[in-house]
Amino acid sequence: MARRSTTPEPDEDFEERIIDVDVADELSDSYREYAYSVIYSRALPDARDGLKPVHRRILFQMNEMGLRPDRGFVKSARVVGDVMGKLHPHSDTAIYDSLVRMAQSWAMRIPLVDGHGNFGSLGGDDPPAAMRYTEARLSPAAMIMTDSIDEDTVEFGPNYDGQEQEPTVLPSAFPNLLVNGAAGIAVGMATNMAPHNLGEVVAAARHLIKHPNATLDDLMRFVPGPDLPTGGQIIGEQGIRDAYETGRGVFKMRATARIEKVTARREGIVVTELPFNTGPEKVISKVKELVQSKKLQGVTDLKDLSDRFNGLKLVIEVKAGFNPEAVLEQLYKLTPLEESFGINNVALVDGQPLTLGLKELLEVYLDHRFEVVRRRTEFRRTKRRDRLHLVEGLLIALVDIDRVIRIIRESDDAAAAKENLIAAFALSDKQATYILDTPLRRLTRFDSMELEAERDKLTGEIKDLTAILESDALLRKVVSDELNAVSKQFATPRRSVLVEGAMPVFEAQPLEISDDPVRVLLSATGLLARTGSGVTGLGTGGERSKNDAIASVVTSTIRGEVGAVTTSGRLIRFPVIDLPVLPASASKAAPSLAGGAPASEFVRLEEDERVLCLCSLNPESPGLALGTVQGVVKRVVPDYPRNRDTFEVITLKDGDSLAGAVELRTGEEELVFITDDAQVLKYSAGLVRPQGCPAGGMAGISLGEDASVIFFGAVDPNRDGLVISMAGSDDALVDTATTMKATPYALYPTKGRATGGVRCQRFLKGEHRLVAAWAVNAPAYASSENGSPLALPPVDQRRDGSGTPVEAPIAFVTSPAETG
Repeated sequence: MARRSTTPEPDEDFEERIIDVDVADELSDSYREYAYSVIYSRALPDARDGLKPVHRRILFQMNEMGLRPDRGFVKSARVVGDVMGKLHPHSDTAIYDSLVRMAQSWAMRIPLVDGHGNFGSLGGDDPPAAMRYTEARLSPAAMIMTDSIDEDTVEFGPNYDGQEQEPTVLPSAFPNLLVNGAAGIAVGMATNMAPHNLGEVVAAARHLIKHPNATLDDLMRFVPGPDLPTGGQIIGEQGIRDAYETGRGVFKMRATARIEKVTARREGIVVTELPFNTGPEKVISKVKELVQSKKLQGVTDLKDLSDRFNGLKLVIEVKAGFNPEAVLEQLYKLTPLEESFGINNVALVDGQPLTLGLKELLEVYLDHRFEVVRRRTEFRRTKRRDRLHLVEGLLIALVDIDRVIRIIRESDDAAAAKENLIAAFALSDKQATYILDTPLRRLTRFDSMELEAERDKLTGEIKDLTAILESDALLRKVVSDELNAVSKQFATPRRSVLVEGAMPVFEAQPLEISDDPVRVLLSATGLLARTGSGVTGLGTGGERSKNDAIASVVTSTIRGEVGAVTTSGRLIRFPVIDLPVLPASASKAAPSLAGGAPASEFVRLEEDERVLCLCSLNPESPGLALGTVQGVVKRVVPDYPRNRDTFEVITLKDGDSLAGAVELRTGEEELVFITDDAQVLKYSAGLVRPQGCPAGGMAGISLGEDASVIFFGAVDPNRDGLVISMAGSDDALVDTATTMKATPYALYPTKGRATGGVRCQRFLKGEHRLVAAWAVNAPAYASSENGSPLALPPVDQRRDGSGTPVEAPIAFVTSPAETG
């Protein structure tokens, strides 16, 4: 037993009284009172305005202080002080924490406080500054939460000491509980509600207004799922449906990430959106912990590149040889990049904590909004009736203003004047008082016209307001129209992406990439790519697409290296694994490098230097064949330095550069020179003695005066081929081409090395040079400067005939059959 003493301070005239109380009863009563206080006064939101008492008091007091969006900020400490002193007699820390959360765009789908200063960071990694440093005012959305609160729209009650009045609920012009969500832990119960998209929720509410018997499926057409402030992906359609039906459910939140090149040679994972209430520091620390404990492989570095201008950006570099997709799956599995959200829709309805589904939440809000609009309409009608009553009295007085003045002058005092006016004109007490209080300057003819116009306006407004009060359909229409206006003003596009099912983001695959055979491709536009694992051939059929002019193809493995030969005579090694993978469809049908990346991202090029061809670095290959602009030819022995990534494969003379380069496949090919004065020379590659890398080559073609080589390549003499040439002006630019000609390769005789060749095109008037030329095996593909496919001219059997007019200048001609 416990003894409860009701004895005050000892007094001589007071007889001590002690009451015995059962301990169990005392604990039960005290705990029940404590639980009731926590549930109703702190932890659970009201289903009508979606606010806990502390949030409601903050918004109401800020509205009373006049902290509107069109006015200046005030110190947060001042707001906290006013709220604590007048309405919320609890810790200033609790009040400030609540104010801070209402200002955080990553915590609230529609922030209710406009904060100025440091209000924290995503995930709470960086705490907000103290209240003496930050400033705040109401946001535009908060204004419609408190709009019309002074029009008797909600009930008021006494504050904690009975000296102030506070609202029991706010008018709430939008469904705040669904839009911004809520979280709280009470005694024996808790709430955890996800934020939603304002436009979607309003659309569902308006549908429910029009169709009160709408089903959950009907409403989910408008509200398919939560819409989190931080975006990301939401997985778990069934869990969301359970929550909307029963008030309880679970879904997964997944970060938004993409795989892209983070350096010139390395792929990485770029995270731009995190799960709700998850900060970057939490992710970074977990990733570092997993890497150090060897539980996560394939990650070399993690950088936080987030800033206030570009938003969140976490860059996770993936080690070469690892599948970025598989690494990302591991990150989703082991780190906070994927989290669960348990929905528990517990809110107060008529003072009772209830678990509500989507339809019930909307119904409670709409019932509240109907009541708010009804009370507001009644208040406005009463105000207008009172005003109309005074205007009508003043108009009565104006009809016989001289008599009114005489009555007032003949009366002994104001009370007598009022009684005499009431008796003379059958006025009410309020009308007579208003007439006496009206200055004489208002009793003119002009004011009479204004009063009549005001009377007519008031009469019309009263009629409209009465119609709303007398018609439930009209009342519902007013609420629906106001919700629509709110949606137009504050709705924003959906941020979270809903993903059906719970499948991994990528198909299951090994973490490390196997060293499978691949092909490395260089397009004529300078793009590099590789085929997928195990793809050993390239198709030639189907429709051609942009970037389909494949200039060079070599065979390698995923973990191997290949070389790039440039116009300056350099060979640059680079790893195959860094190259983007060509889609399988592109390699099986028409060849296309639309998914490739510029060669400059993988090899360091000098100004005006470009890649001519690829080589396999295979020491058993016949080696490279090189031809320069000044007519030098060279075959390079494939004994390349192994300890250098960049080295010269030919020593060029001053002013010279490579016109072409090709890796020989058999050594039996024919080398072809084409000059800008329309000379073609072809001879067997066997006539050129292989040399080491430092050598400068030998004479390849005898050039005419002022002539230079514009094409050098290798053609298989056992297959059909074409020589394509374009003639133009002296500018030697492709876009100056006037005529074009395609001739069978077999028409040109084989001659000796360092001879002059034979003519391939006769120049017409205004034509002085070849601006471009090619010698390739058939079939040949032509492309424009940007890689778009073009048609070749009809084959001309005249070796030295003139060309046909150019319809569209050709920039590249290649043969997939020869490169594939």
